[in-house]
Amino acid sequence: MSFGLKVSGYSVPVFNEREVRGAAGILFAAGLAAFMVAATTGQQRPLQAFAMAFMLDMSVRLFISPRYSPTLAIARLVVRKHKPEYVGAQQKKYAWGLGLGMAMISCFSLGLFGAPLALVLVMCSVCLVFLFLEAAFGICVGCHLQRLFSKVEPQYCPGGVCER
Repeated sequence: MSFGLKVSGYSVPVFNEREVRGAAGILFAAGLAAFMVAATTGQQRPLQAFAMAFMLDMSVRLFISPRYSPTLAIARLVVRKHKPEYVGAQQKKYAWGLGLGMAMISCFSLGLFGAPLALVLVMCSVCLVFLFLEAAFGICVGCHLQRLFSKVEPQYCPGGVCER
């Protein structure tokens, strides 16, 4: 079983970029709400809940199937009448792995290690910036990092940025 969709005219598995950006927007909105509550009240509970939900969503995407990701499913419904814009699945897998790693670090920091709220807010800010860049501008930071650190060249990047 391959990771991504096999679409005629594409040499590698792909994902609909509109769905991916929509899901990033959903996660950004939820994360920003949790961040603001935590920043204004000093309570970490909203961030803990968001980090767990984010980690679950990324885990479903990576280990079960992106088809069953709650945020991707909602985004798929919202953009179902839009013409798809396909991007390579491999770089999205890399980006989602990065997201899962960040969520795991946040969860351990919030729970097991009892990190101070200021440090947790800084870590969450990085994640929120990545989500915002993806949702608003189609800039996939994980995709760029995959290009730098992986032996596999990405194909079909958003906006054609990986084409040389």
